[in-house]
Amino acid sequence: MQQEKETEQQILDAVDKFLIKIKPTVHQLEADDEYPEEIVAQMQEMGLFGAVIDPKYGGLGLSVRTYAKIVERIACVWMSLTGVFNSHLIMAMSVQRFGTQQQKDKWLPLFASGEMRGALALTEANCGTDLQSIQTHAKRVGNDYLINGSKTWITNSLHGSCFALLVKTNPNENPAHKGMSLFIAPKGPGFKMGKALKKLGYKGIDTAEFFLDNYALPTENLIGLEEGHGLQHALGALALGRINVAARGVGVASAALKDSIQYSQLRKTFGKPICQHQSIQIYLADMALRVEAGRLLVDSAAVAFDKGERCDMEAGMAKLFATEAAMKNSTEALRIHGAYGYSTEFNVERYYRDAPLLAIGEGTNELQRIIIAKQLIEKNPL
Repeated sequence: MQQEKETEQQILDAVDKFLIKIKPTVHQLEADDEYPEEIVAQMQEMGLFGAVIDPKYGGLGLSVRTYAKIVERIACVWMSLTGVFNSHLIMAMSVQRFGTQQQKDKWLPLFASGEMRGALALTEANCGTDLQSIQTHAKRVGNDYLINGSKTWITNSLHGSCFALLVKTNPNENPAHKGMSLFIAPKGPGFKMGKALKKLGYKGIDTAEFFLDNYALPTENLIGLEEGHGLQHALGALALGRINVAARGVGVASAALKDSIQYSQLRKTFGKPICQHQSIQIYLADMALRVEAGRLLVDSAAVAFDKGERCDMEAGMAKLFATEAAMKNSTEALRIHGAYGYSTEFNVERYYRDAPLLAIGEGTNELQRIIIAKQLIEKNPL
């Protein structure tokens, strides 16, 4: 246990040093909406693309609890960066948890090294939360599947090279999820990139659409080699994504709090620093409570995940609370900063733009409430 704590601290110290180095460049990169090639290369060198991948496949093998702490720290400096390896690791987790041994041996070393990077590709133009409504479909032809359809709002799609692709292998199945499958899908013939999508926040990281036109995949790329389990495989890996997004929420909420504490001691009105005004003090106290409560919920979900327990309720609670904390704290930070909060010279307006994505991504917060309620009923029957 002691050795595990020491290893975790060494990793967190390395992340902190990395963040100190890149922090001066973040503001301009975000403003220019420029993909941070050099920073991503440094993250690859640090092993972050293999953070939770088993060491026998070349990963760091970190606990999700440690991983969440890394995510929080990075999101506190620039939330966009966390999306680069989060989306990638959800893809990797789908293979690690549900793939065959042959699939793990082939793909996980490539994912862990960052040689192949990508994402989980679920969303379509008319389908986000309701994944059973996807239209992308695959037809078995000999030893291949021919896939047609499209995906959108896929992080890493421009700079990535491989995706965990959710499709319908039997569109007529009822219920629909029994006809869905998840594939390991590297870019190739028939895989056509569409446009990059412009966003309110989450700048610097590519989010785009792509189209599949008779895109062929060998049957060996079907995760688990058995059709009909794709939705379960995607949702099983998505629990990691929700913990990541929750940790991002804590990071953004924490950044908003830190900036507000600092600014409130510098800014003076009516002859004294504004931190001495009760209204500002109330803001700061509530912001701090949200950060600490969000952090504890994230930790609870991460511990459950590490134990191999079902954690959709815990991950949903963490994701819901922490991302709403980011929304609220970024708004209150903007108010504390006044006109300067509205200025692009300060980071506060970035937190205000980044936070809404967290309330939407990896399952809307409305969906999280439904998941939580259903689990409460299931765990407390009459």
